[in-house]
Amino acid sequence: MNKISRDSKNIFGVGIIGCGLIGQKRANSLGCKGRLLACADINIERAKKLAKDTGAQAFSDWRKVVIMPEIDVIIVATLHDSLAEITLAAIEAGKHVLVEKPAACNTVELLPVLRASANSSVKVHVGFNHRYHQSVRMARKLVDEGAIGELMFIRARYGHGGRVGYDKEWRAKPELSGGGELIDQGPHLIDLSRWFLGEFETVEGFAHTYLWDMPVDDNGFMLLKTAKKQVAFLHASCTEWKNLFSMEIYGKLGKLDLSGLGGSYGVEKITWYRMLPEMGPPETISWEFPRVDDSWEVELNEFFDDIYLDRSPSSGLEDAYAALCVVEKIYEVSKNA
Repeated sequence: MNKISRDSKNIFGVGIIGCGLIGQKRANSLGCKGRLLACADINIERAKKLAKDTGAQAFSDWRKVVIMPEIDVIIVATLHDSLAEITLAAIEAGKHVLVEKPAACNTVELLPVLRASANSSVKVHVGFNHRYHQSVRMARKLVDEGAIGELMFIRARYGHGGRVGYDKEWRAKPELSGGGELIDQGPHLIDLSRWFLGEFETVEGFAHTYLWDMPVDDNGFMLLKTAKKQVAFLHASCTEWKNLFSMEIYGKLGKLDLSGLGGSYGVEKITWYRMLPEMGPPETISWEFPRVDDSWEVELNEFFDDIYLDRSPSSGLEDAYAALCVVEKIYEVSKNA
């Protein structure tokens, strides 16, 4: 697709493949730059429901959406087992793609997608949506401004308590999910830590099933280290009985404490602890974001701008590949632990 002028009146034609909760969030976040023209789901009634209020076409076969000439952008929000296949087909059809994390079940699946993307002019964004939460955006700004000095380490936890029957759902089936909690919520923690600290040179960890009766892990523990010895100490869990998101970013001049994601995870909040020259109790400033989560709109708006301006997405396939490398290494080590 040719670069589109920022001043043009063109609106991107969008196709959504996978019409569950995330597909619905994406549909509701298109804003004025995207128009939903088609949606597909193996459950045709779910596709029809999403299409009903927008005048979009509904399909049970995603291939029909990918080849529609009026579609400019494909959003892939399916189960993990089909993310890579659909993304590859969309790239080969000349469509820009937003694919949800982890973008594939493993790195082997992702490699042909990376090659196709490298040989194409289309843009591919991976939906590491947590980068766009208000507290994380503020943390990124404060770190970039040097507010907490040179970064030393990150400590983060992300978890939920599941629900009755969770161990019978698709996430508990390795052929559909690629793994358990480590590949589900873990990539968000890995991606955010890598976004702040850089590439991880050393990967250690352990994934295990403690509670749920399923062949995949319900807890994943990670100790990741950069070449500069900066460390990310991460824990993803689906035995976290009170839903939790917590991320602490430590610098030589203070720390940022992020908590909550809205809803059942609690009000989104960031606290800046600024160390004083005399040390002792730090100067403390907190911000809360109780209003509606705008991360989905911000993320899509950025991706549309990436296409308009012909720039590389900030969250791409290379980021997904790096996260999957961490996940795979920990799964491999955990087999023999």
